[in-house]
Amino acid sequence: MAETKRSGFGSKLGMVLATAGSAVGLGNVWRFPYVTGQNGGAAFIVIYIVCIILMALPVMLCEMMIGRHAQANAARAYGMVSHSNYWRWVGYLGVFTGTLIVGYYSVVSGWTLQFTLSSLANDLHGTPEYFRQFFADFMGNPLKLVGWTILIIIITHLVIIRGVEGGIEKASKLMMPVLFVLLLVLVVCSLLLPGASKGIDFLLKPDFSKVTGETVLEAMGQAFFSLSIGMGALCTYASYFQRDTHLVKTTVQIASIDTGVAILSGFIIFPAALSVGIQPDSGPSLVFVTLPNVIEQAFSAVPVLAYVVSTAFYLLLFIAALTSNISVHEVGTSFVSEEFGMSRRNGARIVSLICIVVGTLCALSLSGYPWLNFFGKALFDLCDWMTANVLLTTGGLLTCILVGWVLPRKFINEEMTNWGTLRSRYLPFFLICVKYICPVAIIFIFLHQFGII
Repeated sequence: MAETKRSGFGSKLGMVLATAGSAVGLGNVWRFPYVTGQNGGAAFIVIYIVCIILMALPVMLCEMMIGRHAQANAARAYGMVSHSNYWRWVGYLGVFTGTLIVGYYSVVSGWTLQFTLSSLANDLHGTPEYFRQFFADFMGNPLKLVGWTILIIIITHLVIIRGVEGGIEKASKLMMPVLFVLLLVLVVCSLLLPGASKGIDFLLKPDFSKVTGETVLEAMGQAFFSLSIGMGALCTYASYFQRDTHLVKTTVQIASIDTGVAILSGFIIFPAALSVGIQPDSGPSLVFVTLPNVIEQAFSAVPVLAYVVSTAFYLLLFIAALTSNISVHEVGTSFVSEEFGMSRRNGARIVSLICIVVGTLCALSLSGYPWLNFFGKALFDLCDWMTANVLLTTGGLLTCILVGWVLPRKFINEEMTNWGTLRSRYLPFFLICVKYICPVAIIFIFLHQFGII
């Protein structure tokens, strides 16, 4: 039997923490540092913040307007605000993208749990070759890869079935403060290392001579990836907002928290890496291969501290991964339970089963099964490429077109001002961004991903 009353967040703090948790994820702690390292450090961060203000914030606000106005799942919300079933397909795209992301993202989330437990067991110490072999052995073990993937999805499922207030909000109120405490502790530990000033300079002194068109496009892409734009998560979470929620203020708070976590992650990784002479630009392997060696060398004088820092860092990664998994899983759960008239528990079961199948296949594709390779890519890499390079950008672009060019000005004005109760000083700036700047920028990102520019 379907739920008769749609649930919602119980408090403003819970709402902000949960929605921030949907944005804060491995994109902040794993991807942001190595992309920053590959693109010149501080100069990249300056450009990234500009991209957040001019492009990411307006698209986030668009998604939240649609979700709060409709008070429905992503697919139904797009149809309701546009009064057209054609625009429901943007919501369907978000649901499909979100389900795909939970599947393959759970694989990487499983790595964080494996490394957290390995660190607790004091297995993460040795030579650089040891760390490379440790990761290679783990990646070559299909049972471990699949097992951790399924466990992550089960943990996510157990939070989701408890509802918005009793599950998502309660978990966010616990996990997000722990995440911030871990961040601050690790930042302090990293900054106290001998030679940490090199990392601080790398983060705070921009060298714009290293900036190219590639740097700007990378910053745009990272902004969309990090803030979970185009996958229906922000729209779905906004559908649980109270009607009097200040959308502009909430959007800025969430983007600020997300960006703050990313920059603080840089203050953990760059000072530690540069203090032992390792360049923090080693790509995706930075966190799982390079960083254990960095921690081992940086805190070699105090082995207990190395143990604590290593465990705290991978616990931080795990929490960041789990909060994002929960939000994206909710996109599918909300859709299935509302569109097919079933209970939340049954809707969550269906989504979890689909994600387990996708996650299992993605995990196995990393262990060298040739039947899971498509178009020259392992299924995991294909899902990652499709979502980041095609689906998210397409969803963001269509959302901008809907809000900027299709919906009436009255809709935008009412949503931004809470029906005339708030000032709308930023409305002209928002309209310029969403009608012109954002679509052009997204198109540039899209063309860049395909090597056209």
